[in-house]
Amino acid sequence: MNRAIAKIIQPQIKDLGGFQVRRLLPHDEQSMVGPFIFFDHMGPASFPPGQGVDVRPHPHINLATVTYLFEGSMLHRDSLGTVQEIKPGAVNWMIAGRGITHSERTPEAERTPESRLHGVQTWVALPEEVEDTDPSFHHHPASDIPTWEENGATLKLIAGEAYNRISPVQTFSPILYLDIQFPTGGKFTLTDDYSERAVYTVTEGITLNESPQLQHHLAILEPNYTVEISADTGGRCIVVGGERLGMRYKWWNFVSSRLERIEEAKQDWKAGNFASVPGETEFIPLPNQG
Repeated sequence: MNRAIAKIIQPQIKDLGGFQVRRLLPHDEQSMVGPFIFFDHMGPASFPPGQGVDVRPHPHINLATVTYLFEGSMLHRDSLGTVQEIKPGAVNWMIAGRGITHSERTPEAERTPESRLHGVQTWVALPEEVEDTDPSFHHHPASDIPTWEENGATLKLIAGEAYNRISPVQTFSPILYLDIQFPTGGKFTLTDDYSERAVYTVTEGITLNESPQLQHHLAILEPNYTVEISADTGGRCIVVGGERLGMRYKWWNFVSSRLERIEEAKQDWKAGNFASVPGETEFIPLPNQG
């Protein structure tokens, strides 16, 4: 038995209208890992010519969304007037704060040929003192993300501070977010610098302390254990973690430390009080349940 692994989370398959995602967080057995309260593995998905992702405008509060792609592209628009295309290796970091509306679509130029999408979208809860901060959006090109090699593995520090490196992505609490790609025989030692950590197996072939892991599963790690991640035949994984912020409630796209704040946001969206996305006329109605 691998004592470094506390539990294994199986993915829940969700249909987002035209493509599927594997949802790992929140889960009945694990609501958060550090400040991460939401983890979706998108794709890999293929779309015929003329089609693509069309996530209509929808709201968020009291969190930051993080979009990171392996393949394809996505066009982000928000109520601040931001229009930003994201490519593989870049990071879109949107701070919802007191409230923001955004849409995510396949760019028109990418719809002529068959388009692809593959990546990860996560939500990071904000500390209570900044939950209702002003909303903002930050794009970081792939060239700005710390990247290095170790024992053959290629690592990208998407967000946070680790291994004497600091990601330019603005964060409000201790956080760890790594993309690790392994060649055949590659390995990497994950230290115990953060109290909560988890490893998601994007591909087959990932081993934790010599224990083979199933693809598309999230291994929740025990604290105070150093873990060797390896891939005898090559592979890819994502590491998330950090320090827990305390109890958070999630309903639909709303996250907060206060249930009354979520109720307020529900009524505001229903009443049309959130700012709209310039150039967009569609929106996702408030669901009956979150």
